Amino acid sequence: MADYKIPIEEVFEVNEITPCDFPKYTTQIINLANQNAKGTRPSVVGQMSDLIQECPHNEIAEWKKWYLKKHPDAIKNATTKITASVANLKDAIKHIDEDMIRAWVEDLIFVKTAEGLLFQKAILTQLSEKYRKPYRLATPEEESKGIDGFIGEQPVSIKPDTYDVKTSTKHEKISVPIIIYKKTSKYLTLEYDEKQLTKL
Repeated sequence: MADYKIPIEEVFEVNEITPCDFPKYTTQIINLANQNAKGTRPSVVGQMSDLIQECPHNEIAEWKKWYLKKHPDAIKNATTKITASVANLKDAIKHIDEDMIRAWVEDLIFVKTAEGLLFQKAILTQLSEKYRKPYRLATPEEESKGIDGFIGEQPVSIKPDTYDVKTSTKHEKISVPIIIYKKTSKYLTLEYDEKQLTKL
């Protein structure tokens, strides 16, 4: 099997393109601003994967002309959205000092990392009150069986709404009722089958 490498600069040269040389860190900031502004979403600039297939030309210069004819305001609209978002970042960065950074690090390590544990206890507490049954967290041995806690005598498993995706390659088998939670900025939304919670 051959091992052959093409330098990136040659990729640009053969296509007669001069790559942009951005100052250090600037693209990270623009990327972050764009995530907030959603400046390059399909609704703003079109669906790129479809458009590049639709374009009848196979030269970069012709693709550019074709795209601008089809979406004449897209570049301007995206730029306007991202520029406004960068302005917001410039304003926000003035407020960031060492104390704020320390608070952010502590929140990441002590709260965000243990978020699942916080949610488990909150969910068990709320359902315990709803069904007027005592609750307890699972022991390490019970956790190894997929149990996160008990409401009364009923063992339950508590998982985020991303559970199916995250565990698609795992061989975990959970034989107890599963409570799925979805986190939003204001709520934890729970989904579970009350009929499965037979002992409540």
